[in-house]
Amino acid sequence: MRALVTFLAARLARALVAVWLVSTVVFVVMRLSGDPVPLLLPPDAPRSEFARVARELGTDRPLPVQYAVFLGHVAQGDFGRSIHFREPAMRVALEYLPATAQLGLTAFVFAVLVAVPAGVVSAVRRNTVVDQVAMGVALVGQSAPTFFLGILFILTLSLRAGLLPTSGRGDWTHIVLPALTLGAFAMASIARLTRSALLEVLRQDYVRTARAKGLREWRVVAKHAFRNAAIPVLTITGLQFGQLFSNTLVTETVFAWPGMGRLAIQSIYNRDYPVVQCVVFLSAVLFVALNFLIELVYGFLDPRIRPR
Repeated sequence: MRALVTFLAARLARALVAVWLVSTVVFVVMRLSGDPVPLLLPPDAPRSEFARVARELGTDRPLPVQYAVFLGHVAQGDFGRSIHFREPAMRVALEYLPATAQLGLTAFVFAVLVAVPAGVVSAVRRNTVVDQVAMGVALVGQSAPTFFLGILFILTLSLRAGLLPTSGRGDWTHIVLPALTLGAFAMASIARLTRSALLEVLRQDYVRTARAKGLREWRVVAKHAFRNAAIPVLTITGLQFGQLFSNTLVTETVFAWPGMGRLAIQSIYNRDYPVVQCVVFLSAVLFVALNFLIELVYGFLDPRIRPR
């Protein structure tokens, strides 16, 4: 029990440090981008008005003081009021979160359902036409920029074929193209790593022994090979899930999807410090929490990793 508590405490401490570092970097970068006060007032406003707004926003204080106040508020889940929306930044970010979660989860499910079977089939049928086609498609998906795929899908499937809408959020047809665009890179990465990991395991002696016992090939692959290849696959899958929420910045902009990524871009242009900090903080917490869960699953898949 003590070993388990130590195991969890160490990883939780590392997760908290990661979140703190991300918040610090965002705080510094946003302050270096410029003063938001001129964006809120007309150019001919009196100096006293500029001073009043700066005092209300707290930007007239020294950076160390602003940073200390920022950390104290973050610990309470308070990122201040949005400069643009005139309401709490956390409330603004949470209003856009469902759209991002819907897009990210849909893209992730698509990537996993396509990538894992494709990687397994490619490994089992190595150097065949099926393997070459699957890995060729994966290579294109991993090499092509997200914005290029999005524009290509809009031109071919929306404007020319007329099958799907070009932008916005509505029924299920609106999410198909954004999900395909967002999940393409993750699908390619997961498929290629699944193939590599499974090929490595299929060369092991215990797999040859299982085949020598007369077990069917599908059972050898599913029961003996894939479970031992699952740890690297799980790692890349978790990382790609976190990466999906980073890539929503581009995808949501291309498809005018009303999510946190698009909100972050707009807030950067408006120098809306509280909203940008809140969006990045929520994204970092999600990514760190996901990696924390993956490390716990490692212990289930591989007994050697479990605390003793």
